[in-house]
Amino acid sequence: MTAFNAKNLTLNEVIRLLKLQKLPNGSFTPLLSLEPLTEFEQQELIQTCEDFDSYLTDGKVSEGQVKLVSVGPLLRLAGFYRSPIKMLLEEGIADIAIEDEDTTITGRFDLLAIDKNTLTTTGVPFWILVIETKNSSIDVLAGLPQLLAYAYKSLEYQTSVWGLVTNGARYQFAYIQSGNPPTFQLMPLLNLMDCEPSIQILQVLKALCKLQNTPLGN
Repeated sequence: MTAFNAKNLTLNEVIRLLKLQKLPNGSFTPLLSLEPLTEFEQQELIQTCEDFDSYLTDGKVSEGQVKLVSVGPLLRLAGFYRSPIKMLLEEGIADIAIEDEDTTITGRFDLLAIDKNTLTTTGVPFWILVIETKNSSIDVLAGLPQLLAYAYKSLEYQTSVWGLVTNGARYQFAYIQSGNPPTFQLMPLLNLMDCEPSIQILQVLKALCKLQNTPLGN
C-alpha cells in the first residue's frame, strides 16, 4: 500500500488519482445570493484590511498570522463562529482510498466549518467550507491540490462542498461536486487589498453561512 500526503501532490496528480474533472472557471452568482454589507460590516472589513496590510508591509506573513489577522476576522464577521456552525482546526482527514490502485491519500486540513445541526445519512456533520491557508509569499493556487484532496473526502457523504485557498491577501474559492466524474470549478480570484473584491470576499462568506445544504443519500 502506497500512502501519499496531500501536501506533496501536484494538481495533476490529485486530478488523476481522484479522477476529478476541472470545469471552466465559474461565477458566484448562479450558486450564491450575495447581499450588501451593513455599515458596521464595511467598517470592520476596512479595519481587517488595514491590519493585514500592516503585516504585509513588515514582510512575509506566516501561515499562522494569516489565520489570525486575515481569515479569522473575516470568518467572525461572516458568522462562522455562531451556532450551529463549528470551526475545526488542523485535524487529520480519514485516509482516502484510491479505487483500482493500492494507494491512499492522507493529510491534515487547516480549517473546516461544519454545520452540527445538519447530519448526512451516515451521521457525519455537513461540511460547509474547507479552508487551506498559506503564508503570504506563496501563490494561492499552490494550495489547490491539498484543498481538493480534503474536500473530496466529504463527497462520500454529501453532493457538494465549497473550498477556499488563501494566503491572506488573495482568496481563491472553489466549488466541488460529486458525480461521474466528480468536478471542481474555480471562482474569480479575489484580493483582500482591493476595495470591491474585499467586499465580495465577505459577501461570499456570509452567503455560505446561510446556504441550505443537501446531504447526499447513501
